Amino acid sequence: MEFNQLRSFVEVVRQGGFTQAGRALHATQSTISKQVAQLEQRLDVQLLERNGPHLRLTEAGALVLRRAEEMLRLRQDLQSELHDLSQLKRGELRLGLPLLGGEVLFAELFSEYRRRYPNINVHLAEGGSKLLEQAILQGDLELSGSLTPTDPAFDHQPFCNEPLDVLLPADHPLHDQQSLALAQLADSAFLLYQQSFTLNDRLLQACKQAGFTPREAGRSGQADFLAALVAAGQGVVLLPRIVARQLERPGIIRLPLREPDLRWDIAFVWRRGGYLSKAAQAWLALLREKGPLARP
Repeated sequence: MEFNQLRSFVEVVRQGGFTQAGRALHATQSTISKQVAQLEQRLDVQLLERNGPHLRLTEAGALVLRRAEEMLRLRQDLQSELHDLSQLKRGELRLGLPLLGGEVLFAELFSEYRRRYPNINVHLAEGGSKLLEQAILQGDLELSGSLTPTDPAFDHQPFCNEPLDVLLPADHPLHDQQSLALAQLADSAFLLYQQSFTLNDRLLQACKQAGFTPREAGRSGQADFLAALVAAGQGVVLLPRIVARQLERPGIIRLPLREPDLRWDIAFVWRRGGYLSKAAQAWLALLREKGPLARP
């Protein structure tokens, strides 16, 4: 069997169809279909049940999918190791960054990394922790910023640990408080994050423990947009302090969350036991050297 056949099969399953896989791999639908058929012929098993536009993995297909993903990851590791022979004179870094805090936390670090290693081709992806962690396990990313994982599938290096602040409309009944307990916001409308954000799960769980279910007024992964909604009186939002501090403006009040002590604990994670390229190791070393930006 060939790696192109394995890659085509894996992408068909991921994308849910041959046409979509062709777009992802920049190939024609007929080419993808032919490669999957050749793989089935080579293995002498049916991998997919085709029912019109719908595809379903056979039992053999599920087994081959798991092994194919492992083989493709091993191939990627081999290519990364070979790149390292040039000692960062060439290579690539497939890096994921969280949407929240990107500008304040990572812009300067990214600029410094590019200055030190101008020949490293950096492929950036942004998203919530859940999506970025899934991309690591699939082999699409090598390293990613994420809330500190509890899943044993990951190793990680801590980066920052921020308390959460509350952004309130200026006319909110609690605007004159010095700090807030989460339970005090039980009657407020909440602006929440997208479901791919692990922070969203933590907030919902904290509200449950405080004895209420938040009344949802909207969701977004963009901190600027959430702050604009707060200023427009649409609800309250909890944000990492380093992010919230940048969003203070007329119409918004920022207050510390006193209870519970919710944290935005960002670490950089990678697949446990997976190979880390010299480019990735250089990024982690830079984080250890520089750390989060100095702040009061």
